[in-house]
Amino acid sequence: MSEQELFTNLLKDGGIPTTEEEVRAEFEKEVEAEGVAFTNNRDISPWWRMVTVLITTPIVWLIQALIKLVMPQMYVKTASGEFLALHADGVNLEPKTKSKAQGFVQFLRADSSGSLDVPINTAIQSANINGRVYTLRTTATVTFSDGLDTVLAPVEAEEAGSAYNLAAGYYSVLPVLLPGIVAVANLEDWLTHPGTDDEDPEELRKRIRTQYMAVNQWHTDAVYRSLIASFDGVNDENVFFDSDAPRGPGTADAYVMFETGQPDDSFIQTIQQKITDEGNHGHGDDLKINAMPETFHDITVTVYTIDGLSGGTKDEIKKSVEDFIWAAFRGNLDYQPTLVKPWSRFSFSLLGGELHRQFDLLRGVDFSLDYIVSQMDLPRINSLSVTVA
Repeated sequence: MSEQELFTNLLKDGGIPTTEEEVRAEFEKEVEAEGVAFTNNRDISPWWRMVTVLITTPIVWLIQALIKLVMPQMYVKTASGEFLALHADGVNLEPKTKSKAQGFVQFLRADSSGSLDVPINTAIQSANINGRVYTLRTTATVTFSDGLDTVLAPVEAEEAGSAYNLAAGYYSVLPVLLPGIVAVANLEDWLTHPGTDDEDPEELRKRIRTQYMAVNQWHTDAVYRSLIASFDGVNDENVFFDSDAPRGPGTADAYVMFETGQPDDSFIQTIQQKITDEGNHGHGDDLKINAMPETFHDITVTVYTIDGLSGGTKDEIKKSVEDFIWAAFRGNLDYQPTLVKPWSRFSFSLLGGELHRQFDLLRGVDFSLDYIVSQMDLPRINSLSVTVA
């Protein structure tokens, strides 16, 4: 049953007419009850048809507006836009707004002698991912001290959005070469603040529902989930709990993951401080916040294509297949495959089918693995080798 049918039936159950015929019938009942004696009230009378239309049509408009516009905004499940924001405000929540990714990248130089500056506003780019290139810029000048061949530089995404939360190794291109610099890369856990989009209505609905469950403010999972999910980059469904006294009576662990990328320790500590130092925990509670543990897997893929493709086309297919597989392991957001997640069985046969639907030139895909079964951990790629046969 559609939402419109549901609201229509609710009005019918309340005795309210919902169609033009039903409204006309109710109007005629009222006319008869009032004892109005018209001699020209037949259906063939232009005057009576005009009177009926003038009375019933605005009522039908109002009823349809009630069904399609007013009633949907009365419920969290169907509200949208500012009305959904009002529901959130009613439980002391605000929709999250988009923000830029922030973190650190590592620069490598060839000669470790002397000092060398990496200027502020230096651009670092990703390779092309499904037709798009992502750019970070350094937010401060950093200096290689004498004897050091690597340095970490603070960076910020050029634009707001969660698509900039790429996995380690994606940001590796210097569009303008720097003298003495031979390589640049974003390392594991490079994000100190994830980039975010304006909060999806479905995610806001989940947070509102969680807040309803947390309304008593007893320190249940719902309360802690609500607190943790209030941070940028953390979705309500991406918070997992181990409530079986992992460190003794009164203890519990919460595990947090991002849609892409992995939270830095400083980000996890910020959440921990919110709960521990600001007193957002129950008496005797000991809740420890952790990044979701990871397992790393070596994946070898052989791709078979249609005949007659040029070497350049095969290279493009190889790169696209790699990016698609990385997307499945939460490395980028430029494709939409089935994602790995905790407490699940990840099927490579399903991933192969999704590759076929995405790329028409494929004729076969062989994986070195059949499944990855996860517990309270998130599968990640340790190495990925794609061969076009």
